[in-house]
Amino acid sequence: MSTAVLLVDDNDDNLRIMREILVARGFDVRIAHDGPSALKLLEQQRPDVILLDVMMPEMDGMEVLDRIKASPEMADIPVILVTAKSQDEDLLTGYKFGADYYITKPFTAKQLLYGIGLVLGSESA
Repeated sequence: MSTAVLLVDDNDDNLRIMREILVARGFDVRIAHDGPSALKLLEQQRPDVILLDVMMPEMDGMEVLDRIKASPEMADIPVILVTAKSQDEDLLTGYKFGADYYITKPFTAKQLLYGIGLVLGSESA
């Protein structure tokens, strides 16, 4: 069975690039364009890992992350923040909110796959 990944980003180009990288490696990819739709999708189907943008309108990634980690049903889903925010305090805030890993944009396919492999405990994602 393939690994299910939820991509959450308000930028269509980022979603397309991540989706292409992951589908080519056999991942089952679902997409949400914002925080509220991501949370709605999570109620319906549980992914193995979530790739979450931080800077989004309406509900930013930190709030989405906070809600995921506060939910007993979802708290153990690994969340990788994928963001242009690369300052030390941004990373620390992400980890404080419960992020499992942090990838800065622009990212490479290798970084994306490494991060997923790391949080899922499989080196060859």
